[in-house]
Amino acid sequence: MAADSAVWREHGTPLVAGSDSGPLHGVRLAVKDVHAVEGHRLGAGNPEWLAEAQPQKAHSWAVRALLDAGADVTGIARSDEFAYSLDGTNAHYGTPPNPAAPGRVPGGSSSGPASAVALGEADAGLGSDTAGSIRVPSSYCGLYGLRPTHGLVPVTGMLPLAPSFDTVAWLARDAVTLARVGEVLLPAAPAEQQRPFHTALVAADLVALAEPEVRDAFGQAAAGLAERLDLRIEEVPTLGGDPAARAEAFASAQGAEVWECDGDWVSAHPGTLGPGVERRFARAASVTQEERAAAEDVVHRTARDLRAALPEDTVLLLPATCGPAPLTDEGPEHKDAGRQATFRLTCLASGAGLPCLVLPRMVVDGLPVGLAVIAGPGTDHALLELAVLSGA
Repeated sequence: MAADSAVWREHGTPLVAGSDSGPLHGVRLAVKDVHAVEGHRLGAGNPEWLAEAQPQKAHSWAVRALLDAGADVTGIARSDEFAYSLDGTNAHYGTPPNPAAPGRVPGGSSSGPASAVALGEADAGLGSDTAGSIRVPSSYCGLYGLRPTHGLVPVTGMLPLAPSFDTVAWLARDAVTLARVGEVLLPAAPAEQQRPFHTALVAADLVALAEPEVRDAFGQAAAGLAERLDLRIEEVPTLGGDPAARAEAFASAQGAEVWECDGDWVSAHPGTLGPGVERRFARAASVTQEERAAAEDVVHRTARDLRAALPEDTVLLLPATCGPAPLTDEGPEHKDAGRQATFRLTCLASGAGLPCLVLPRMVVDGLPVGLAVIAGPGTDHALLELAVLSGA
């Protein structure tokens, strides 16, 4: 059967074979179309960009590491345009299916890898996460996902979006595979960062950003996770600051960097972007230097406050998204409102450069919603161990 072109840009059996041995031998990998794959073009989810692209001369750092560990690259999977979207739709190539929520979007911008993994066509998906691009599709598709500590995994050979917030990221159907990929991509953790977590913070103002049914499911999921892992839940009204103001500042700081990375190309290719991505680029182009400086000040202040609230034995629990995946044909007004609410949740870890794990532990009206776990910097291995124990 031919590969679904809404999921895969290129597909093979495999497309690139990994080493004959290694800890990931036999793992099938879907690579988001923002990572360089030697001998193949990088398409960034846009046909005009793809048409101008030349074959890559080397693999991205993450692709090379996973191939050396024995994983096979099954194919290059679709990305939302320039990875600048959380929806999982693409005006040029279509919407990858979401088998966990038929008729609904898979989430973006790592939409292709998420769809491939959820469909069983890959075991793990290598993507990126700047403002939620691995966490949102993990939530919508009922998958495990990890955005690592910023800067911990080299982004060499990965298309930049906003370098201050860009991370290599990955997802899988099960926690063990997620952790196996992490053992390859993450540096070894110092002994002091391998201690278990004891406290789980729950901030009421963050939970309130989710839809009512998600709030109800979250309370049960958080309590169940705490009981399973012997965590003490500490409920607080807020971590400080206004979620809407935080998100607005992050969007401005991110947008300024997005325009630095891609603005020249976008300006030279008018009319080549889908409507949602085009609006975001227009917003990015409008950020002034004064607005950027003020926004970055808010982002940095929020990061300091969040890091201070998360000592090494503490995690923050929150809904990964405000609700289940929207319908593919959802009206733009309703979809934008959901995206904004979800962005207020995802921008926290992004702005602070903190690792964030998504666990598929909630079901709302028969649809998956992820439980997000944010921890202090460099606790990535401990988060992966938490993921494995949560499903043991």
